[in-house]
Amino acid sequence: MPAQRAYVRYSDAVEQRLPDEEETVERIIASMMRESETTTARYGRAVRASHAKSTGLLKGELRVLGGLPDFLRQGLFAGARSYPVVVRLAQGPGELLSDSVSTHRGMAIKVLGAEGPKLPGHEGADTQDFVLATGPVFPQADAASFLLAMRALEAGTPMPEAVKQAVSTTARAAQAAIKAVGGPDVANLEFFGHTPRHPLADRYYSQAALRYGDHIAKVGVFPASRELNALGDGALDLRGNPDGFREAVVEFFRHSSAEFDFRVQLCTDLEKMPVEDASVRWPEKESSYLSVARLALPKQEAYSPARQPYFDDVLAFRPAHALEAHRPLGSIMRARLKTYAALSAFRHGRNGTPEREPRSIDEVPD
Repeated sequence: MPAQRAYVRYSDAVEQRLPDEEETVERIIASMMRESETTTARYGRAVRASHAKSTGLLKGELRVLGGLPDFLRQGLFAGARSYPVVVRLAQGPGELLSDSVSTHRGMAIKVLGAEGPKLPGHEGADTQDFVLATGPVFPQADAASFLLAMRALEAGTPMPEAVKQAVSTTARAAQAAIKAVGGPDVANLEFFGHTPRHPLADRYYSQAALRYGDHIAKVGVFPASRELNALGDGALDLRGNPDGFREAVVEFFRHSSAEFDFRVQLCTDLEKMPVEDASVRWPEKESSYLSVARLALPKQEAYSPARQPYFDDVLAFRPAHALEAHRPLGSIMRARLKTYAALSAFRHGRNGTPEREPRSIDEVPD
């Protein structure tokens, strides 16, 4: 574990809101609501406006490491202890598409027993959510640029699935060509053409910044156990199976457990590691990802008939479900605070299924 560096101290001043941000966020919500109306008409029920198709529904533990230095012992990670967690793995789009459309994917973690002051609206619930996705950066810098992208996504939602598959295939080929000549990952290509590897072989990132107690960080979850590393980094052979990712996760957990490193990357320079621009990759040569906990998921039935409606219809995973010590930061995160709440209300209201935060892991079906 490295010695403490000159990590940037958190203060309210690290955020710089633009004057028209509230109007921009309202336009994002309106666009995503229209998209949700389209998919609700298609499926006969409301689904999530992003990460709609779940591939793994899991229970486990988040084990905070002992012996952490003071600068890492912050918020949820202030002391060595274990928290029950529920974890939802999902494909990225707000549609229930075939796995042949391989876009980015997500891992949402809900930590139970998270004690301490919460964000407004989350008082009385002892949960902390981490909403993660593949790729270390968000494809758009801020709320204004995301609004432009969202309008394009909204326009594309009614298109036939074959068109979306073609876009995914083209983006994946372009990404592979860039990497073949030593180029970097391109966030937009990653978003639309993610390598269709096993979902448990991926790395998942917060992409945007959050408060880390006295500091500022991005967080990531990295495969750590031998069983996960054995999955490799190549494409999964789906053999035309529209639900191949889900079946791969279910099969894995019938025979194996999984462990991931939960790591944080602390900000050392607000110029090189901006809070307001989520499209900038924070250089790891300036500040590496440091392990603070282990996410342990035992053998289990990863997609049972009882779990599916509970995870997909009852639960909501939101950045606003957070301790003050882990407040989401920056334009994209501020937009998420409001959009996730509005879209969750739409989904639960349209389906007649009240949103409910678990108070005990025993409430989560097996």
